[in-house]
Amino acid sequence: MAQFTRRSFLKTGVAATVLPGAGVFAAKTRAATDWVTLGKSNVKVTRLAFGTGSNGGRVQRELGQEAFTKLVRHAYDRGIRFFETAESYRGMPEMLATALKGIPRDSYKLMTKYSTPASGDPAPKIDLFRRQLNTEYIDILLLHCLRPPTWKEDYRSLEDGFSEAKEKKVILAHGASVHGLPALRTLPGNQWLDVTLMRVNHNGTRMDTNSTRDEPAPGNVAEVVSHARQLHGQGSGIIGMKLVGEGRFTNPEDRDASMKFVLNLGCVDAVTVGFKSPAEIDEAIERIHRVMNS
Repeated sequence: MAQFTRRSFLKTGVAATVLPGAGVFAAKTRAATDWVTLGKSNVKVTRLAFGTGSNGGRVQRELGQEAFTKLVRHAYDRGIRFFETAESYRGMPEMLATALKGIPRDSYKLMTKYSTPASGDPAPKIDLFRRQLNTEYIDILLLHCLRPPTWKEDYRSLEDGFSEAKEKKVILAHGASVHGLPALRTLPGNQWLDVTLMRVNHNGTRMDTNSTRDEPAPGNVAEVVSHARQLHGQGSGIIGMKLVGEGRFTNPEDRDASMKFVLNLGCVDAVTVGFKSPAEIDEAIERIHRVMNS
């Protein structure tokens, strides 16, 4: 029987197992670097995304371009092929483009976010985003930081512009990131949302509350999960954020509990985590493998 090293096991996600009278068979395991499809969008991403927005991007920005490029390349070499940024992460789209320069564009996915509140034709800004990211197309473009329950009416011109950009294949999928229950409660039933980025972890840290502002009080985990299940059931791809409580989960037990809770819900397709060191990337990959297969 072929021998599998621990490294090849983690890389391929396949373990050789022998059962009495059954011979050898391959048991598929789940990994951070698996390619998953986001709902009905047909966009495939790796289960773990490299986020560039820790403290609004300050954490990644302060690394400097050389160290940040090495960090992105380490993530890529470990199999993370999904990178996300935002208009509001000052300087990060350009730094990310520099870090990815020379890597085949069809080997990774990009997600960025359009700041709200805003109105008017989004086409000029979408073109700016493409120049900043040095790409002809954006895999996923989100309305960033939905807060008011009236967002559907408030941002209708943006929604129409995103739809037009998708028809032209300037973007491949559109959706929204949500901050607060007032907006989140309006999402189920909305068929425009190819992808929804939601704050979710095991204990409500930095999650959605009844306020339209970010509050220190714990968010309502049960309600957020209920809405996630509804959205996922209607075909929206769900990406989880705040899995390390915006950096507040400093002990391994909390990080384990959060990852295990979110990744085993059955309605979260992918997650994004902001990194500042190769060790954090390695830890997240190993943790996801463990909590999804134990």
